[in-house]
Amino acid sequence: MIRLLQIEFIKLWNNRASKVLIISYFFILTSIALVAAIKFDIGPVKFHLAEIGIFNFPYIWHFNTFVTAFFKLFLAIVIVSMMSNEYSNKTIKQNLIDGLSKKEFILSKFLTVVSFSVASTLFVFIVSLILGLVYSDYDELSIIFSDLEFLAAFFFKLMGFFSFCLFLGILVKRSAFALGFLILWQILEGIIRGLIRWKLFDGDTTDTIMGFFPLQSMFNLIKEPFTRLEAVQTVADQVGEHINLNYQVHWWEFLIVIAWTAIFIYSSYILLNKRDL
Repeated sequence: MIRLLQIEFIKLWNNRASKVLIISYFFILTSIALVAAIKFDIGPVKFHLAEIGIFNFPYIWHFNTFVTAFFKLFLAIVIVSMMSNEYSNKTIKQNLIDGLSKKEFILSKFLTVVSFSVASTLFVFIVSLILGLVYSDYDELSIIFSDLEFLAAFFFKLMGFFSFCLFLGILVKRSAFALGFLILWQILEGIIRGLIRWKLFDGDTTDTIMGFFPLQSMFNLIKEPFTRLEAVQTVADQVGEHINLNYQVHWWEFLIVIAWTAIFIYSSYILLNKRDL
């Protein structure tokens, strides 16, 4: 496995575009820390983001994993480009000639997907821990290390999404078309949601059905954290609104994403195995 990973990372590091995207991605994750320093001081209006509680434990695990997940597109571009370069540069054929089996080839790509997901999760954990230790109002260990399931959800969310991108890269062969197909699929899920809700079921039933679709199931792993913020809850109570949402990560949501990950990786192998290279 180490040998397969070494092969992939050598390819990625020798590709200038991939190297820039990877560095940019982790730089952006680091820049989350800069949000803590943002202060608005306009006349009587004084506002410091760190003071509204977004970096309090354990809320920070929920907030940071939700926000940073939007930047996964950087690595998605790397993954689809990684596959398109294999075809355009003929390295896939050369790898197979050199003795790498198609199963090992797919395994090397999946290990890259897992490595990106692990690295991103560890990075978010370290950045969040530092921010929390600096700005959180709570420093008890039991509070600091509660709600860590959001980090697990973040890992599986990235792994599922990157596996989908890998499958599209193999299916389409062109990175631009693969990314276009990804956007198209997102739009398609939105259209299906609208049709189901309009013609068949109410909102809750529609949400349940859509939870089995790939992109929506990945999104469902980490619900939006903004209405969970204490300041938002206070404002809602003052205007007579009561926000009572379930923000927890559920085991069946993990299973759905894991199932889609397995489907994408297996489909990638079947597609590559049947394709004449």
